[in-house]
Amino acid sequence: MFGHFTRLQRYYLMYTGSFLVFIFSLWVLERHGMPPRWIGYAFLFFTISIYAAIGIVSRTSDVSEYYVAGRRVPAFFNGMATGADWMSAASFMGLAGTLYLSGYQGLAYVIGWTGGFVLVALLLAPYLRRFGAFTIPDFLGARYGGNTIRLVAVGSAILASFVYVVAQIYGVGVITSRFVSLQFEIGVFVGLAGILVCSFLGGMRAVTWTQVAQYVILIIAYLTPVAILSWNVTGVAVPQLAYGKVLQEVTRLEHELFNTPAEVEVRALFKERADQYAQKIMQLPYSLVHERDALTTEINTLKASDAQMRDIVALERQRRELPHDPAEARQRWENLMFSAVDRSKPPIHHAEVFPGDTPEIQNALRINFLALIFCLTVGTAALPHVLIRYYTTPTVREARESVFWSLLFILLLYVTAPAYAVFAKYEVLTHLAEIPIAKLPGWVAAWTKVGLVTIEDINRDGVLQLAELSMNPDVIVLATPEIAGMPYVVSGLVAAGALAAALSTADGLLLTITSALSHDVYYRIFRPGASTQFRLVISKSLLLVVALLAATVAAQKPGTILSMVAWAFSIAGSAFFPALVLGIFWQRATRLGALAGMLSGLLLTLYYIVRLEFTAIPWMGLRDIGMAPWFNIQSTSAGVFGVAFGFAVTIGVSLLTRPDSAAEKFLTIVRRSRSTS
Repeated sequence: MFGHFTRLQRYYLMYTGSFLVFIFSLWVLERHGMPPRWIGYAFLFFTISIYAAIGIVSRTSDVSEYYVAGRRVPAFFNGMATGADWMSAASFMGLAGTLYLSGYQGLAYVIGWTGGFVLVALLLAPYLRRFGAFTIPDFLGARYGGNTIRLVAVGSAILASFVYVVAQIYGVGVITSRFVSLQFEIGVFVGLAGILVCSFLGGMRAVTWTQVAQYVILIIAYLTPVAILSWNVTGVAVPQLAYGKVLQEVTRLEHELFNTPAEVEVRALFKERADQYAQKIMQLPYSLVHERDALTTEINTLKASDAQMRDIVALERQRRELPHDPAEARQRWENLMFSAVDRSKPPIHHAEVFPGDTPEIQNALRINFLALIFCLTVGTAALPHVLIRYYTTPTVREARESVFWSLLFILLLYVTAPAYAVFAKYEVLTHLAEIPIAKLPGWVAAWTKVGLVTIEDINRDGVLQLAELSMNPDVIVLATPEIAGMPYVVSGLVAAGALAAALSTADGLLLTITSALSHDVYYRIFRPGASTQFRLVISKSLLLVVALLAATVAAQKPGTILSMVAWAFSIAGSAFFPALVLGIFWQRATRLGALAGMLSGLLLTLYYIVRLEFTAIPWMGLRDIGMAPWFNIQSTSAGVFGVAFGFAVTIGVSLLTRPDSAAEKFLTIVRRSRSTS
């Protein structure tokens, strides 16, 4: 075993050295005139080729290798693979962006995600590894007995993982559309090819060794630009130590720029626009008819006066782009109204804790902060694609050790994200605010084409005020090298890191979905006698179908990466956490109790998300069903209700029903696990 570990170390050290040489070579070529687009292609094809090669070398037809990598992954490398599996596009692209936009409030993600691994180490990982199942539904089916709970667990795992994987593939589309100039929808499917080549041939075995390679790339890509920024701004190349000084400067610039007469004027104009849209929405359908008639009258007047053709064409385009019916008008105008409302609000100071004009607003922010931490913590401890990683270690002890290594490798990124946000904000405040719009740097136009940066000179003074700049949180990390004027090779490196983060998590998620369908449904319920080869054929076929479906949904741009990921955590936490914890630590938990708790917690969470987020969508038949948030809690923290309700229902129903015979055999294994751990 030690020789295997040493050999793996040697291979990955050689791989890391080769990647560093590749980066240096591209930097030299850029200095000698290599076009930026070629650099983007070089990073894309080099990294995907490496992942594909590992996937091909790791191909297998062995069931144990395909589902749990043969249970022989050393703790160190399992921790690294778990880190890559965990640090998705949400962590790489969304975390620093959320901290950039919301400041202190964004720390809930850092606290919740790291706290979840403490729960994994203490409550779940050793016991799951001791049991030796292939999947979480396998574990729950054995603990509680019966196929019904297995099917509910499969459905929950698929739902949580599917929402999560859509977010990753969406991130892939953002990266490829910007850095290799592909159309977003095409970029989504190009990234999908990279995902499939890793997981299709070798399952968990290929995914594990690919994720180790991906972790190396993503951590180098994340640390490099912020270290360069830190050196340029402070003279210290360790951003985690230097950003406190820069935060003080950011606070000074915020006080200087946020309340200038031009900024106040711009926010007032956006408030006026929001009021106008609110008025139009209230007057539907007459406001839509009136707007169309007004444009028609203006077009006819211009035609009669022999006006310039381009003016007529512009007005006709405006008329064609009007909503086709009142339902579409309501949806579009509400989105524009909310966008204008957001821009009209006083900006958030980065270091301000729970900002707000009234105690009610401050309390709502505090409640959401704590609720989000709770949901992310229990969601982390219940995510199937994370928990399944602890099935791949040789022993229970190594499962526990791999949690330590996971936290260490994740720590490198998470302690850097707050520094990343502060340095990015410093660059924007010093080099972008209050400059003429005609002199904006080229990266602004490039990201505007992708749709993640918006500039609007609403007061027509030709100068960019901060309220006139809108940046999607998913763009902050990717754009920071360009904002700071670094060589384009650094931008390409960051894109490669973001791609590695998205692909690594997508691989694990797709494998979780297809394992649940092929192993827990097809093999365990419908065809227990299926041959090994046929089971793998079914798994690979389902992998292809699910991946294509996820890419199709991601191409519709359903939301920001971080919001979709937060929904997945709430869904996983409410569906699995009560059943897992009570199943391990409470002998009295019964099959009916767990089944009722899983269903009630999951349905309550889904109800809350749908009622708050998916309103005014005619094709879903959900128009005008919105509701006020309970206790002012946002949809990203919906799991706080589902988990609490799931615990209460599981305990209540278990006390009202007779204990199951299936529990005694399982609890014997758990007691042995406690005595030997």
